[in-house]
Parts: sequence; C-alpha cells; structure tokens
Amino acid sequence: MEKFSSLTRFKSSCPFLGGTKTSTLRALGSAISPRFPSISQLTERAASCPIMGPALVMRSTQMVAGYASVAGQADVQNIHHSKGIFPGTSVSEADISKCPHASAARAAARMADDLAAASTAKAPEAKKEVPSTAQRAAAAGCPFYKAAAAKEQPVKLSEVTETQTTPATSDAYKYDKFYAAELEKKHKDQSYRYFNNINRLATKFPIAHTASVKEEVQVWCANDYLGMGNNPVVLETMHRALDKYGAGAGGTRNIAGNSAMHLGLERELATLHRKESALVFSSCYVANDATLSTLGSKLPGCVYFSDASNHASMIQGIRHSGAKKEIFKHNDLDDLEAKLKKYPKDTPKIIAFESVYSMCGSIGPIKEICDLAKKYGALTFLDEVHAVGLYGPRGAGVAEHLDWESHQMAGQTSEPIKDSVMDRIDMITGTLGKAYGTVGGYVAGSRNFIDMIRSYAPGFIFTTSLPPATVAGARASVIYQKHHVGDRALKQVNVRTVKERFAALDIPVVPGPSHIVPVLVGDAGLAKVASDKLLCEHGIYVQAINFPTVAVGEERLRVTVTPRHTAEQIDGLITAMDTVFTELKINRISDWAKLGGRANVGIGKENVEPIWSNAQINTAGQPQTLHDGDMALVDVHAVQVVRKSFEDLLGPIELSETETIQMKVEAVLMTGAVEHIAGALPKKVKAPRVPVNPIDMPVAPTVAVSA
Repeated sequence: MEKFSSLTRFKSSCPFLGGTKTSTLRALGSAISPRFPSISQLTERAASCPIMGPALVMRSTQMVAGYASVAGQADVQNIHHSKGIFPGTSVSEADISKCPHASAARAAARMADDLAAASTAKAPEAKKEVPSTAQRAAAAGCPFYKAAAAKEQPVKLSEVTETQTTPATSDAYKYDKFYAAELEKKHKDQSYRYFNNINRLATKFPIAHTASVKEEVQVWCANDYLGMGNNPVVLETMHRALDKYGAGAGGTRNIAGNSAMHLGLERELATLHRKESALVFSSCYVANDATLSTLGSKLPGCVYFSDASNHASMIQGIRHSGAKKEIFKHNDLDDLEAKLKKYPKDTPKIIAFESVYSMCGSIGPIKEICDLAKKYGALTFLDEVHAVGLYGPRGAGVAEHLDWESHQMAGQTSEPIKDSVMDRIDMITGTLGKAYGTVGGYVAGSRNFIDMIRSYAPGFIFTTSLPPATVAGARASVIYQKHHVGDRALKQVNVRTVKERFAALDIPVVPGPSHIVPVLVGDAGLAKVASDKLLCEHGIYVQAINFPTVAVGEERLRVTVTPRHTAEQIDGLITAMDTVFTELKINRISDWAKLGGRANVGIGKENVEPIWSNAQINTAGQPQTLHDGDMALVDVHAVQVVRKSFEDLLGPIELSETETIQMKVEAVLMTGAVEHIAGALPKKVKAPRVPVNPIDMPVAPTVAVSA
C-alpha cells in the first residue's frame, strides 16, 4: 500500500500515472510479469518509459552495489553466526538462502537483470553477452554472497530475454530463444493468456480475494455453476472421508487406488444416466481423450464424425486414435447426413458431439442426431460436461431434460426409459468439476463398453487415482442434485434476468437457449482491457476468451450467472458492463447489425427460446433471486439422503439440536398443510398423500445456511 501511496504523488508529472486509476496501478503492481518474473507488470511498463526506464536500471544497480558493500563490513561474521550459518569450504543453496544479504542481493540482482532486459527488449542490435548484475556487484566480504553471484549465469540481451540453459556452444540449438519467439507470437496477436490470482472464498460465494487477501472481488466466470463447491453437506462429507481415509488414493486404480469410494461414485453416475456402468477419470478432458482414442484405435476401420465446435479434449482424442475423421458444420444435420452417406452401413462409425457448447451457448440436436445414427449404423458419443447438474429433473443433463416428464415420473430408479433420448445415447461423458463443484470426469455406457475402456485406456490405467475425499465430495454433490431441483431452477431465473437486462442496454450476448452468457467484444486486445477494467475498477472478475478457444474476431467475455448471485450483485454487473462498453467504445448490438452481424449477433436471432420452460422452473416453486444479506437455501431432504448414502462407510452422523428442531418444525408444517388442504376438499375426495420425492413437491423443504 505504501508503494502505491507514494506513486500517487507523481500523478501530475507522469502522463501514465495521471491517466491510470489507483486501483489499476495496484492490480498491475500485484501481478507478476510473464516475461520477467522478478518484477511486476507495472514495473515492466515503467521500464519501457524513456525517463523511468534508465532511472530504474540505475537505482537497481545501486541497490545491488549496496548489498555488496554491506557484505564487506567487519561484523558480517556475527550476522552469519546469528543465523546459524558458518562459512566453510563449500557453500550450499540453503546457506545462501539463510544469509540475509546473499538472498536479498540475489533477488535484487535478478530484478536488476530483468529491468535491464525489459528496458532494452526493443533494441535488436543489443546481442552481445554481458556479465550479470550479480557478478558485476559481487563483493569479497561475504562468502555466501560470492557463491550466490557465481551461480548466476551470464545474461544475453536480444529482442527477447534469453536464459542460458544449454551449453554455450555456437552450434547448439537455442531452445530458450525458440520458446521466447513462440511466446512473442502470442503477445503480438494478443492471444497470450494471463492468469489472474483469484481465490474463491468458501463462506462468501461468489466472492473471492485477489493476490491481496484484503482485496475482494465478485466472481462472474467460474464454472462452479451452482455453488456446490461450498455446499455444506459436500464439505461435511469430504471432511469425514479425509479424516477416515487420508489425503491420497495411494496409487493407480489397479494398484491400491481402487476404493469403495470410487466404486460408489461410479455406481451413482451410472444410475444418474440410467446406464449399466460408469468409469471415473481425473478430469473429463482425460475421459474424452482416453475414451475416444481407445475406441477409435480398436474399432477396425472406424470413422469419426465430429462437430466443428467440439471441445479440444474430443478433438485430441479423435486425433490420438489415428482413425479417419469427418468434421461436420456445427449443429448442421444436413452436412452430417451428407458425410454419413459416404460410408457403407457396416463401417464402424461414431458421431461425437456436445449437448451444451460452452462458448456460444448453443445446444446440440441430440434427438435428431440419434435418428441419423440409427439410420446409418453409427454409435453416439455425447459430451454433457456443461449440462450435468444443470438440466433435467435429476440433473443428468440435456438428454434427460428433453424427456422431463418421463424421467420425473421414473424417480431415482436406475432402469433405462426405453426409447428416451438418454437411452438412445451410447456413450455419455460428464465432469465433476463444474456444476458438481469438485473435480474429475467420467464416461457412462454399457457394461462391456466401460470394461473395455477400463482395460485398454492408458489415460485410466497409468495415472494416480483421485483422492477418496474428493471422490466422496463428488458423489455427495451428485446425490444432492439428484434430489433437489431448486438450485438449477433458480440459476435459470437469474440467467434470464441478466440476458434481458443486457439486451435492454444493447449489450451484445451471443444468442442461445442455455445458461451460457457470452458477451461479444470482437477483438482480443479490447476483450483483455475490458476484463481488466471490470476487475480493477469495478471489482468484477469476468475472464476474456480469445483464440483458439473462440475464432479470431469473436472474442468475448463469458459471464457465468449462479443461483447465489444476488439482485444487488446483478445490478452491479449490468452497470459495470455498460460503463466499460461506453468507455472503450465496444460495439453494441446495433453496431454489429450495421456491420452485417457477427457470431449470430446483429442478425435478428437474439430472441431464442430457453430450453427450460416456465413449468419446469416452477417444479421448484417460484424461485426468487437472493438479495444481499439473504441466506442461501439447502434442501434438508437431499442432505438426509446424502448422509444416509455414506453411512456404510462413514457411519451415521449426529444431528445438531438445531437440525433436529428444524426437522420437527418441518414435519408439523407439512402435516398442517395437508390437513388444511384436506379440510377444504369435498369429503368424498381423499386427502392428498405427502409426496416423498422433493421434485414432485411445489417447494422443496429447505434450511437456511450462510452464503
């Protein structure tokens, strides 16, 4: 804070400081430079200034020289002894790190070298080798300081910073120069990825702190779609499993890492999708890659038919399989059929596609693709990563959602619903790291198919198993969402609100029927600046998305709305986005319309019917957006089901006095409501029975907990 307070004194004399908000300076000052790791992004910018650059280099050299002079003082031996270090014939890294001036001097020297490199990064003629600052400033008084300086390598200055990690021979390949050149390409086309230091707070969702624990921001782009990462019964289950089974799995699934927790989760996932079996992986990237690569390499003459917008994990899996592939236009059934027609029906074929496409928000035509698969003898592979937990009465995804009533009536049975869309899908993959709030991925399908992948996929066989506590938390989350529709219903209410309010301000959202809210910017540099301004000036974190995740010219800010965002936070997001669009002169819907449209914005396709109907949302009652100070709601019945499911492994859990009272009050409330309804009905009509499944209830029983 002291550094930034002193900087503000020079705002009147420095154009950069004068035109930059203090919050932005603070953010730049706390973010490490990706090219010069010993200095901040703010210092890197200052190094390129014709006035500040030389001053910084001079001052850093003085600091290093100062450390060197201290190292030569007579009392240096006493300082060493007070730290428990004694000079000898050899000096270790530990000794250097303990020495107060050697460690500080090394840091100062590295900073000086980075500053020198940053200030001359645009001078291609500077190619000669020069001694490092540490070597030039090394003093004789401190053996540890001398050892630290000796360990520093010479610095070569060129168009980019180079580190000498290869032998200093003229014919050796310059590996670091290659790395730096590749990075420079990313910087030039503005597709370089910056990683913000965001630390989500379990007790304050959706709030996080930045690199400074005192600086809190709202997170509007996390894939923890429902806030299950801090659901109390998920955390409770993980704590209990951690205490009983420890931190790690102990090995691969084949060697000591195949626990009852893993098998229980796989049974839960198979039941979720009403399939015979399921297999858990470390992530769904690995699940997709391992499944598609294994299947394609084993099926003789297999041909993949892949949607053009498929996720990178699916693309890699198909590529690694070595099988032939046909790429069909995104969600284009005519193009898909034209490509299927090219091959005999007895040729093994797999149609690989997604239910919800995460960057544009479109939904795949699942039923129609199943029709084509049947017609041409193909298998179907459906990625439900951005749909599980969010769609369907039990959270099984879009395939379940399309037959809502049938799955709702079937309840929690594991039996497939014949000829339903989900039943017609051969392979379903999903993640445990998004709506379920934990980590991991999986594939579900027939028993023989799953066993084949288990037996052949290197991505499953040769990797350490997920920790038992993580697996327990994932299963708890899946069970909870199978018995509680309220979270995903309220999410849809909030998503509709945000989309409608953006539209009212002419802010362009790529149209789609799902929960995805992609705000179109259309320029990589502009998207990055917009993201930075939202974070630094408004305390709102929305990540900029650029190539190769989206096409060049379709860069966007991907907004994630959760059921835990309050009405006041939504107001703040809308106001901040409108302000940033105005300040940066980013194109709005009307501007894109004049340009002929882009990414389906500005071509009259903005009004897309959402996949969630009002009737489906109202199965959770009439969900209301939270307000600041409101408590998040946790379904009591779902919590009880979770706890019951783990009794065999973790034992029963003692209910607190508050929970016991809550359950008694709830029972009295439900009984009274039934008696009231019964009294109002004609005598010949029997009083309605209290429903067991909370999905069938107008409002799920809930208990308030801290948000």
